[in-house]
Amino acid sequence: MQISLQTIDDLQIASLTGDIDASTAPIVTEQILPIIKPSAKIILDMTKVAYMSSAGLRMLLSLHRQSTGQNSILVIVGLSEDVQDTMAVTGFLSFFKTYSSLEEATTVFQT
Repeated sequence: MQISLQTIDDLQIASLTGDIDASTAPIVTEQILPIIKPSAKIILDMTKVAYMSSAGLRMLLSLHRQSTGQNSILVIVGLSEDVQDTMAVTGFLSFFKTYSSLEEATTVFQT
């Protein structure tokens, strides 16, 4: 799992590369939780995540709860069809705003 963090103005972009499973979900949580601060604007770019296990779903739920508690905004970009289907079936998709591209998500934050 590779995690790249980038800051553009007041926007945090976390780009994930690799599968998210029981061994990598804690790494993602450890890297992303510290950037969830009050009123933060965060894009979780999952364009290069092909597989996510239930541990990944729990990780996303944890990030969602943390961002909601901090009154920050966390959106997801680039879900693969398989990951999106899994999130839809389990009801997790309704917790997040999702966008197909990074450009689309950044445009939403700029308006």
